[in-house]
Amino acid sequence: MKHPPVRSYYRATATPYAPYAPVQGRQETRVAIIGGGFAGLNTALGLAERGVRDVMVLEREQIGFGASGRNGGFVFGGYSLGEEALLHQLGESRAQTLFALTTAAVQRIRERAARYAIACDLVDRGVIWANWFRDPEVLRKRQRLLGDRYGLHWDWLPQEELRELVRSERYTDGLYERNALHLHPLNYAIGLAAAAAEQGVRIHENSDVWRLRRENSHWLISTPQGEVQAEHVVLACGGYLAGLRRRIDRAILPIATYVMVTEPLGERLDECLQTQAAVYDTRFAFDYYRPLPDKRLLWGGRISIRNRSPAAVQRVLTRDLLRVFPALRGAGIEYAWSGLMSYARHQMPQIGSEGNGLWWAQAFGGHGLAPTCAAGELLAAAIAEGDESWKQFGSYGLTHTYKPFGFVGAQASYWWYEFNDWFKTSLEG
Repeated sequence: MKHPPVRSYYRATATPYAPYAPVQGRQETRVAIIGGGFAGLNTALGLAERGVRDVMVLEREQIGFGASGRNGGFVFGGYSLGEEALLHQLGESRAQTLFALTTAAVQRIRERAARYAIACDLVDRGVIWANWFRDPEVLRKRQRLLGDRYGLHWDWLPQEELRELVRSERYTDGLYERNALHLHPLNYAIGLAAAAAEQGVRIHENSDVWRLRRENSHWLISTPQGEVQAEHVVLACGGYLAGLRRRIDRAILPIATYVMVTEPLGERLDECLQTQAAVYDTRFAFDYYRPLPDKRLLWGGRISIRNRSPAAVQRVLTRDLLRVFPALRGAGIEYAWSGLMSYARHQMPQIGSEGNGLWWAQAFGGHGLAPTCAAGELLAAAIAEGDESWKQFGSYGLTHTYKPFGFVGAQASYWWYEFNDWFKTSLEG
């Protein structure tokens, strides 16, 4: 019997690089970014590309340690808040503008991976949204909404065509989003850091920021090894809270999601998938999965306030996997892990500033890759050029999550939606 998996596939297959040294002594910089995940790295690279290279990134662990190096690797447009709710809350023009930031970010990710030769197993084959239920209206409704209100076309996949691609009797029909891709997120983060460092950005790993204070016209950042003086500070810590500003930390809930990776499956994978597209389904509590270059299957799902052990993640997700692909019974699971994402009550990113050089970017939920890229561009443009486009997110501020009660509410909401998924499935027989 195999031992329980103990680390992530991404960490096991990470691009080797010389570790970035911890910050030492007293230093000065124009911009200090706290957090070496996608939000922080995109901001740093966006600044460097605009000619602002007096930038420092401080990461408590290693580059991509948090959600940026643990997620499913899907890259597509949109936010955790659905497109319909976005329209209702903002109106057509503002909703379209915010949504377009993420579709532009998908293209920027493509371009950066090519421009900086980032070896991140990028697969530009789109994403399939597979219908778990029999009623096709959930697909038709979203297809119409995206086409009529956002100018996006997703292709219809009738059942027979979908089952040629995804060989499971679990699904009926589906939609295919062409402007989407998937990649090795940790290697993409490592590549972003390398690209920024090559342009002069100073990156420091193992640099735990334990204090942030305002002194005269600057910010002072304290770490165990040194102190940094900065004109601007960007807090980009996601679900791994820095504990530096209570108002910012209390505006998000760190929520866990689970991922596992099988052993190399060879022809068994081909018997299940005849597509290189990534796949997720139409339930609120959906599964998501994608084929990996070495004939493994990456499988993810679930949302919880519990950051489970690898063995528990494997146990829970294997049950989900076999509901879709029973032919994979007995397949070995070699990696399983969980990670914390940051969610806001309003389900939108929080991008903002106090007006005194302190900025933040967080609450990207389960749609991190494109929105973090968009957020990095907005903050970089604001700091480098005085651009005020970041204010478009003003409607989605630092809403208090009322921890610990917020965790109870989030878990209860998830269970309620999960029950609705189950009930709808039961009614369909």
